[in-house]
Amino acid sequence: MAPGPLSLIIIGIVALLVFGPKKLPELGKAFGSSLREFKNATKGLADDDEDDKKVEAPKNDLDKKDEHK
Repeated sequence: MAPGPLSLIIIGIVALLVFGPKKLPELGKAFGSSLREFKNATKGLADDDEDDKKVEAPKNDLDKKDEHK
């Protein structure tokens, strides 16, 4: 269940009170770069999985050819 607009406003006000107006842009920038890094890492893992599937497919074809001999 996603938080509603009122919940997001309350979270923003609490964050402003806790960290102060000078620190929030730095925290937002750090959070954004961390999120971008995480996305790139998970995309790399997904690409690796696809490569593994491509490599396994020919090996299975060879096994089938050997069975017919």
